[in-house]
Amino acid sequence: MESTYGRPIQEWLDLANAKLDEVPHMQVVAWLKSEHGMGHGHANAVVAYVKAARG
Repeated sequence: MESTYGRPIQEWLDLANAKLDEVPHMQVVAWLKSEHGMGHGHANAVVAYVKAARG
């Protein structure tokens, strides 16, 4: 993902984690896609991973 989207995976996880405090899962996915050019599968995987890690 770093070579594709220009940031280390931990940065994407941190961004998604912060955004999940404000909006639901699919809105974070949409935000990653629209604001950062991430593909749907990658965006959804990042958000799902963060949600699972939160417990």
